[in-house]
Amino acid sequence: MTMALDREAARALDAADPLRGKRAGFALPDGVIYLNGNSLGAAPLSAAARVGRLVRDEWARDLIGSWNVHDWIGAPQRLGARIARLIGAEADEVAIADSTSVNLYKLLVAACTARPGRKTILSEPGNFPTDLYIAQGVAATLGDRTVRTVEIDRLCDAIDTDTAVVLLTHVHYKSGHMLDMAAITAAAHAQGALVLWDLSHSVGALPVDLNGCAADLAVGCGYKYLNGGPGAPAFLYVARRLQAELVSPLTGWMGHDAPFAFGDDYVPATGIARFLCGTPPILAMAALEEGLAQFDDVSFDDILAKSRTLGDHFIAMVEARCAGHDLELISPRDAARRGSHVSFAHPEAYALCQALIARGVVGDFRAPDAIRFGFTPLYTSFEDIWNAVEILARVLDERAWDRSEYRVRAAVT
Repeated sequence: MTMALDREAARALDAADPLRGKRAGFALPDGVIYLNGNSLGAAPLSAAARVGRLVRDEWARDLIGSWNVHDWIGAPQRLGARIARLIGAEADEVAIADSTSVNLYKLLVAACTARPGRKTILSEPGNFPTDLYIAQGVAATLGDRTVRTVEIDRLCDAIDTDTAVVLLTHVHYKSGHMLDMAAITAAAHAQGALVLWDLSHSVGALPVDLNGCAADLAVGCGYKYLNGGPGAPAFLYVARRLQAELVSPLTGWMGHDAPFAFGDDYVPATGIARFLCGTPPILAMAALEEGLAQFDDVSFDDILAKSRTLGDHFIAMVEARCAGHDLELISPRDAARRGSHVSFAHPEAYALCQALIARGVVGDFRAPDAIRFGFTPLYTSFEDIWNAVEILARVLDERAWDRSEYRVRAAVT
């Protein structure tokens, strides 16, 4: 069992942390302990300068010529190749495009179409809502498909010859439970089904091995652990073996084989480019590229080790300091089955979260009763989590959350 840290032990772990130098590359406000990088990553200090240079030295000076001179046109594949090394893919299997939701739609329709005669999109109840909503929209659009949800411990047995595609999130957004990608993918393939993985809560915080797991399809966002900024462009992965078989339902001009021939009829591009659609958002991609650059000189062994150790110590400290206050761990205790956030249930989770934010500890609330604490290995320190738990304990001991202003629900929770 992991022992709860004291402050000096936390500082010693920070001093020995091989990633300790990365923190200086991020804008982290004084007086704030930021444990919400699993919702929105902190800003790399280089992002503002990079976007400024793009506006000043590329857009303002070279105007439309920048599509060629500065290779704006190649940004979706260039940034996709940078993400590929983070998710165990080849450079030509990943592209930056659209949002996670749009990419889910494109790949779900393509997967269903590639499995004619199979009627079921299979997922788990409680999957991230946009995944289920998009799946329901795809089923309604195609007209003869059904979305079926099965509890995760029975899901592999539920995959059958009517399953077209299995849609799952690698790390659950609320509990942090990490699924066995290799085993589930193998179970789906044994029945002839495809699998589409949502990597939004794992990419950048945990090693992912899509090719090693023989994965088919994946999507993920750019604004959480990749630190690409609010609304950053998302990415999609299509295994090379499937690229010629699958066709995107959004047949936009950037996915055309010859977009600047301006022909009337759509001809899909070869390779990953066929899953592009509209004009890439270059300013947003510049910020995302700076987020991705933060991983250039780090080891994913170090990232994984720190993520697990942060989570283990946080759980131990909360349970030691906050016992008797109705906190219930809902994340896996086993670090090998957990992503890079830890969630506790509490009857007054929303008010508790607001009380913590008012005291500089930024986590977030997920309905109905979960409070999440995210650990971004590049910039979360062990002293951060020690301080956060001390503040949490005081808030609970003093019932500081029991104030009317902390119960007022904001638009974003």
